[in-house]
Amino acid sequence: MAKGLAALHSLWNLCWRALSRLKNPCLGYNSPELLVLVCAAVLCEEVQSDRERAKAGAPTMMGNTVFLSFTFYSTILILKMYVVAIITGQVRLRKKAFANPEDALRNGGLQYYREDPDVERCRRAHRNDMENIFPFLFLGAVYSLLEPSPAVARIHFFIFCAGRIVHTVAYLLKLRAPTRSVAYSVAQLPCFSMALQILLAAAPYW
Repeated sequence: MAKGLAALHSLWNLCWRALSRLKNPCLGYNSPELLVLVCAAVLCEEVQSDRERAKAGAPTMMGNTVFLSFTFYSTILILKMYVVAIITGQVRLRKKAFANPEDALRNGGLQYYREDPDVERCRRAHRNDMENIFPFLFLGAVYSLLEPSPAVARIHFFIFCAGRIVHTVAYLLKLRAPTRSVAYSVAQLPCFSMALQILLAAAPYW
């Protein structure tokens, strides 16, 4: 636990430095774009310093089996978001409902500069992913540093990943309620569990 708390403190310092470097008044601190940039910068710094810590005999993030499991499921979720984005674009083309007038002009005329229920459904699914997967990326990364049981951690990551996949499928295929709501709720359970464990571990240092 002591090593986990030390790693948690190091990650916090990395996040703060990355946030300071990436500060952009046009984006704002609560924007998904800035959150992605911060996560990328933090991970790049951590991977770069892994070699130095490995030479010194210190534990490394990429040598953490829980973090590697988290990386696996996070990558699946990111790929899923790319798939939803591609599906959204294909539905726009098929339904001829474009968000920008220049795209409409290129594909038949300004009459196609409009909204479509199916396109909006895809966009809502993608927006819901951003609202839930981005917080998971932070919680999962920090949780991985607390030295949890690898088996328990994998259960956390798997439940969230499976829940988000089912949620997206239910959203896009218009499955009967409450399939989507149940998938959403189940996926929140591991996030609340990880958040609680992080707070309990960090509480003595507040």
